[in-house]
Amino acid sequence: MKYFKYFKYFKYFKYFKYFKYFRHVIMPYQNRIYRNRTRTDGLQSFTVTVQETDLFISAAGKLEKEAQRAVVSARAIIEQYIRVHPEFLTSLAPLPPDKNAPEIIRKMLTAGKQAGVGPMAAVAGAIAEYTARQLLEHSDEVLIENGGDIFFSMNRELTISIFAGESPFSEKVGIKISPKSTGYAVCTSSGAVGPSLSLGTADAATLLSPSPFLADAAATAVGNRVKNENDIDTAIRFAKRLKGIDGIVIIKNDRLGVWGQVELVRL
Repeated sequence: MKYFKYFKYFKYFKYFKYFKYFRHVIMPYQNRIYRNRTRTDGLQSFTVTVQETDLFISAAGKLEKEAQRAVVSARAIIEQYIRVHPEFLTSLAPLPPDKNAPEIIRKMLTAGKQAGVGPMAAVAGAIAEYTARQLLEHSDEVLIENGGDIFFSMNRELTISIFAGESPFSEKVGIKISPKSTGYAVCTSSGAVGPSLSLGTADAATLLSPSPFLADAAATAVGNRVKNENDIDTAIRFAKRLKGIDGIVIIKNDRLGVWGQVELVRL
């Protein structure tokens, strides 16, 4: 079984009940029906799956082999670091910087520290960006979605729909984004959708940033703070203090909060 390699790290878990906190590492979320409604004119879309990593990619050509090589490389770097530093996998709190670590690890550590969460909170955004940077050598435009976390480099305006589970806002509102040829991230954490860890119950906590590492980690931190509709304002005040965050959208049931450089559109 492909998940067995992670079992050796369970000895570092103080209590087995915390297993649920790490299911985002070992259990893939398969029911990504929103991908069927993704359209990027002029680009070809395909999926690449490597063990738990499941990417939806749009690029100027079928670049499955190139994407798979990039994912395998990114995962190898992270898994090798975990073998030496198992706390990197399990910590829910920031870890100290490691100047000797590979770049992707250093960026995950930095993002975790900025957002006040463990470094693995940035793993989806990290793999999306790492893969996109490799594909940009073959395609002028690339968009990668990794479990609700999106990183793209596009020469066109995009509208990104927000999937928010059972909320009446789900896929009824989107974020319009101007062309971002140098790369940009829109990352979402949810306590209602998917297997990733959230200590809150937000239907969607969506963060915008040039850094997918920060956007991913910050989305987790913001989502953790939303237990009910009244927590939206508090969570936004927290996120506004994070340097590098451009905008925030939080959805909980029939309430929506927004801040920053966000152009919401009706879908």
